Amino acid sequence: MKRKYRKAIVLLTVLLTACSLSGCATWDKLDRTERGALIGTGGGAVLGAAVGGTKGAVVGGVLGGVGGGVIGHNTDGR
Repeated sequence: MKRKYRKAIVLLTVLLTACSLSGCATWDKLDRTERGALIGTGGGAVLGAAVGGTKGAVVGGVLGGVGGGVIGHNTDGR
């Protein structure tokens, strides 16, 4: 499979997963830690997939989720 198609498939998979998971919870009931983790995971996975393919999507998703969760937790206590 060509590299450009692989990136498109990874991006589509990430977006479909995010859309399907967003139907499982309401945004209003989440605290800032959870919101930050979700936003960070989605953003990190999309950027990682654009830069580094499948491995980049995984690494970007994990790092984005952790970073977003930490930032959300710190702002939640204020």
